[in-house]
Amino acid sequence: MRITAVTCVKNEGPFLLEWIAFNQLIGVTDFLFYSNDCTDGTAELLDALASRGLVTHLPNPAVGRNYQMEALKDAAHQPVVQEADWIWVADVDEFLNIHTGDHTIPALIEACRDPKAISISFQFFANDGVSAFVDAPVIAQFQRSHNPDIWCDETAIEVKSLVRNDFPLKYYGAHRPFFKKNLEPRKYPRWCDGSGRDVPHKFLVAANPRRIRKFPAKGSRDLATLNHYALRSLDSYLVKNDRGDVNRENRAFDDSYWRQRNDPAYEDLSIARYLPDLNRALDALKSDPEIAGLHETCVKLHREKRDQLLAQPAYQDMRAQLLAASTLPPQEEALLEDLGLETGLATGLTE
Repeated sequence: MRITAVTCVKNEGPFLLEWIAFNQLIGVTDFLFYSNDCTDGTAELLDALASRGLVTHLPNPAVGRNYQMEALKDAAHQPVVQEADWIWVADVDEFLNIHTGDHTIPALIEACRDPKAISISFQFFANDGVSAFVDAPVIAQFQRSHNPDIWCDETAIEVKSLVRNDFPLKYYGAHRPFFKKNLEPRKYPRWCDGSGRDVPHKFLVAANPRRIRKFPAKGSRDLATLNHYALRSLDSYLVKNDRGDVNRENRAFDDSYWRQRNDPAYEDLSIARYLPDLNRALDALKSDPEIAGLHETCVKLHREKRDQLLAQPAYQDMRAQLLAASTLPPQEEALLEDLGLETGLATGLTE
């Protein structure tokens, strides 16, 4: 089975090898990376990996700001996607945590009875009080999240999707594929959630613009969850804030983004099952001296960027604000205040 992962990156250098090694463990056979405006060694590391046949690396074709959608449009025409049996569109801070069989994508597909698409619900992992960037697997450092069935005040949570090559595709979205609106109902693809259940009909046909990329998460994680490490360490979050993201150039994440994803109410250690094999796979990648050296350059530049930012008063203030921020999501805190209950304003970070 050929499974191609498609992703867009900007200044993700320190995290590339872990994401590649992890996805290889779960069955990804091919990678298509699009990069833009990298200053931390990301492009050089990807070029070295590409020269060894481990990934395909292309410049992002976007001429405006819509980096991800332009890349996905281009990806549909690339042989590494066209020749795949399945396509997995995800970001480098997202890890597909599979709970069934041998914990691989083929096992998930088998458990779902080989549908044409599988949409897996996000679980947002908190910063977990980690202040300093450490060059160690992200999936080992962050172990707490929101209640998996409720995020902030929402029971419907966003998804990312595995797509089979015979899906009646109109285009790939970042969160789900789309088919033509005039497709006959008898030709609708079989499409399931992370428990192998059919996705809600309105999600299937994209009938609700506010819910085209999410549906209720309760009961949707029996076979798989998508662990999303959107914050990582405070150091890395500050660097991410400076970078912007692949969708909106130079977007600054305010503290509501942090607080919405920094809810440590629930401990989930299930992804640790991959760690022994992941560490061996990372050692194997780093046994190549050039790859190891380029990775170390990315780590060094990541730390240097952090130091440059923290020399600026604005980032010193931002860091202090995040250190002091409540670990209650804003929506939950507002509800408690409306009920006249003390919130405690718990903070999750320490110096």
